[in-house]
Amino acid sequence: MSVLPIASSVLTPPPSFTVEVDSISEPEWNSLLGRFADASIYQTWAYGAVCLGEKQFSHLVLKRGANIVAAAQLWIVRVPILNCGIAYLRWGPLWRLRGEPVDPGLFNDMLASLRVEYVDRRGLLLRLLPAEFREDIWASEISSCLQRQGLDLENKINPYHTSRLDVSQPLETVRKGLNSRWRNYLRAAEKSGYTVLQGTADELYDQFSVLYREMMARKRFDTTVDIEEFRQIQKRLPESLKMQVFVCTADGQPQNSLVVSALGDSAIYLLAATGNAGLNGRGAYLLQWRAIEWLHQQGIRWYDTGGLNQEKNPGGYQFKSGLGGQEVSHLGRFELRENWLSAAATRVGERSRDLVARVRSFGRQTRAPV
Repeated sequence: MSVLPIASSVLTPPPSFTVEVDSISEPEWNSLLGRFADASIYQTWAYGAVCLGEKQFSHLVLKRGANIVAAAQLWIVRVPILNCGIAYLRWGPLWRLRGEPVDPGLFNDMLASLRVEYVDRRGLLLRLLPAEFREDIWASEISSCLQRQGLDLENKINPYHTSRLDVSQPLETVRKGLNSRWRNYLRAAEKSGYTVLQGTADELYDQFSVLYREMMARKRFDTTVDIEEFRQIQKRLPESLKMQVFVCTADGQPQNSLVVSALGDSAIYLLAATGNAGLNGRGAYLLQWRAIEWLHQQGIRWYDTGGLNQEKNPGGYQFKSGLGGQEVSHLGRFELRENWLSAAATRVGERSRDLVARVRSFGRQTRAPV
């Protein structure tokens, strides 16, 4: 698939709203994210530019009067000549305004606007991965909106599953909620004389990168994570949106590192690494607690531990679940397939991509160890 340029446009909006498409600049979008409680790194301009390519995404905003009340950044891929393709919205749309009551009606109006622009006007398959958890009190209303707008749940796709810790509670309460073993390890780490460095500087990310490569060389497992992409994202993000990097050192030598993104009312545990020098220590526990303290100070509500999989990663599951958060799952992935050609082209393209990925994975598995 290749990408065609997307023209700016103004749509016929739902009553009382106006809709603007591809009329916002990067600085404006960066500023806009601060208005939404459901903002995340996956809806930042930097993430889209680095991971998707700037010519491959589109921005739609929904206005009530002069105020933007919902927004979305989508990945657009078109098949040349056939005039079909896919519009993919990851962890969106943004519709929960900070400091205002949650209004699922905004979500519904945003879905209607997305449908008009990307399905009716452009003839694309619309794929949506909303950042809503089944455990949210408004989840049933959101599910009804998705159904009402004709989006079908993809039953073969496992929804994002994680644990979510309420870090807005008093820190004493959060600490009491830690697993007893986890709390004992934290206490031991606090007595070990570690120094924790924190910030957004390139030097801290460099230290994380060294530790991460040591860990990957030691563990030798496949991953889709590209830490160089995250480095580029970090460089491009404005200071207010940058990821926080925590590094635990002993006698000046880095032992462990943690990378956290905190936007809206939630933070996400994105990346972590333990270097060879930190294998016998408990620095990872101290870093998590320092991150929780910082998030509490920033007024963050939820700390998302970045995914749980007890079967594939039992060690990670034990560590993350020890924080005492609630296990939660996204609603899932939804599609609107009114254009049969776009739906067919997307399926063919994804099957081809998956075949190539499996062949490459087989090659890695059968390759002799270095």
